[in-house]
Amino acid sequence: MAPPVSTETAARGAAPGGVRRAGPWWRRIGAHLGPGYLVAVGYMDPGNWATDLAGGAAHGYALLWIVGLSSLMAMLLQVLAARLGIVARADLAQLCRRHASRRSALAQWLLCELAICACDLAEVIGTAIALDMLFGIPLALGVLLTVLDVLLILCLQKSGLRYLEAFVIALMGIVVVCFGINLVLARPAWGAVAAGFLPSARTVTDPGMLYLALGIVGATVMPHNLYLHSSTVQRRGHRDGRADTGGAIVFATVDVVVALALALLVNAAILVTSAAVFHARGHPAVAELQDAHRLLGPLTGTALAGTLFAVALLAAGQSSSVSATLAGQVVMEGFVQWRLPPWARRLLTRAIAVVPAFAVTLACGDAGIGRLLLFSQVVLSLQLPFAMFPLIRFTSDRAVMGTFASPRWMRGAAWATMATIVVLNLVLVARTLA
Repeated sequence: MAPPVSTETAARGAAPGGVRRAGPWWRRIGAHLGPGYLVAVGYMDPGNWATDLAGGAAHGYALLWIVGLSSLMAMLLQVLAARLGIVARADLAQLCRRHASRRSALAQWLLCELAICACDLAEVIGTAIALDMLFGIPLALGVLLTVLDVLLILCLQKSGLRYLEAFVIALMGIVVVCFGINLVLARPAWGAVAAGFLPSARTVTDPGMLYLALGIVGATVMPHNLYLHSSTVQRRGHRDGRADTGGAIVFATVDVVVALALALLVNAAILVTSAAVFHARGHPAVAELQDAHRLLGPLTGTALAGTLFAVALLAAGQSSSVSATLAGQVVMEGFVQWRLPPWARRLLTRAIAVVPAFAVTLACGDAGIGRLLLFSQVVLSLQLPFAMFPLIRFTSDRAVMGTFASPRWMRGAAWATMATIVVLNLVLVARTLA
């Protein structure tokens, strides 16, 4: 049951959580902004960078349409997650627990925790590489230093969710600005960029291009974001009436579409920069973050390009850490009803990620940590069906959603999206293991 609204709150026209029910439309939209950005950072984390860099370096602008398609798939799934949270007044993890046996709920929780740790592993690696690029800190030491972000996130959580959202939006802005400047320095062929968003049959017929396309799609949708989004949208509060619920769905949809559109611009900018700087200048084999940073300065004629790349990577890693931490709390409370203090939850997740990253870095160096980054994406891919299937099922069920159950076209698009992502991920995992 939603908490009662005080007289003072009602007088201000605000819902629980500080969301305005009255006033100009742009103020009401602004009040709902935030949850979409918390999940959007997961779509431009360091795990996505490697596939975008490799795709641009090897095939120029030809895979931009795959970046756009995968972003549309992500938008659809996150809109479903928002609808579920607003209408059912419960997050995806809570509903999975209610509609499954205790053993099944425990298994789903463990799989989700594994995926969150894999996501955090990618953030650890990306942050350590960025610290090496910016300050020359050895990778092994950089991995250990990532534990300190526990203190930062703890301070922000004490201040409230809106401060966390503001922090994430600020970091996302840094990434957008850095790559905006790098796009100018890269001087891409804008006509070719526009043509790259048109679907091409060559993507399927060229084995190398197909493999990278699989990687881009597989690395895009983050399973833990579906749990997180269905939880955070509830904190905006709304009445039980149909009109108010419908309005909340509209505002949440605007929020997530705008946020994921920015994530799309970032992923496209990474691929375009790679195509303009590496592919066009005879370096098609660039796929590692360190190689991209080393070559950006000499090939663009300014060291600023490499510095901006490293700053953006650091910001992306830190912002993604916030969403992974919040998602971990949501799934733990939802599936098994355990609640840990935020610092303990963050420290546990980060420790599980730091130990293998530190060991591999000491044993194998740069090459080993690159392979570990790829492995983290494979783990995320394997967990995806266990998040997508219940999400689509619950949002299609009138017993859960009432009159807000997904219309037929949305159900069809969602099942097609799930089938596409699952098949592509299976192919990607098989190719990676081979």
